[in-house]
Amino acid sequence: MHDETRLVAAGMVMLSIATSVLVVIPYMQVRDVPPPADLRPYGPAELRGRQLYISNGCVYCHSQQPRAAAFAPDGLRGWGRPSVSNDYAYDNPHLLGTMRTGPDLFNIGERQPSEAWHLGHLYQPRAYVPGSIMPGFPWLFDVKEKAQTGDVVLTLPLHYQPFGKVVVATPSALDLVAYLRALNHTYPALVPTRAASAPSNPQ
Repeated sequence: MHDETRLVAAGMVMLSIATSVLVVIPYMQVRDVPPPADLRPYGPAELRGRQLYISNGCVYCHSQQPRAAAFAPDGLRGWGRPSVSNDYAYDNPHLLGTMRTGPDLFNIGERQPSEAWHLGHLYQPRAYVPGSIMPGFPWLFDVKEKAQTGDVVLTLPLHYQPFGKVVVATPSALDLVAYLRALNHTYPALVPTRAASAPSNPQ
């Protein structure tokens, strides 16, 4: 009985230490870090697009966390500098991702700012990236006989264009693209500064 009690007590101590090291201390380190001056909050369309990004499972294939050169050549891949905690100041929940079936999207808004490209790529990825294994999202688009006033019509490569019809982006497609174009973290990372400068030495 005493051995069981000591075993449970030891387990609780180890759990407490692990929780402190992995949860409490990191939280205390980053909880008061301000967002970068050049990082703007998401707008209404971008927030709606972010929910579509989640509901359509984009996070299962794409990360949003470039790593340092010591861990991966993400910088050489054109994915940008390593991310830091305050890059995610307006993200709830965080969409760091754990898989890279597709490229990291931390800076896709800077790498590919074209709305037309993103819309076409969502409709048929292989029309823009030959050999892509990304699935298309045709349910985010309407195929019509004729475009109406205000419709955003996709300009697709000829052999991907439905014969005699037009492909029109739905509001959901436009929102998702707005979110993707907002992923631009090309500002400098926050560098901690000393709380106080060295005392002056008057002559």
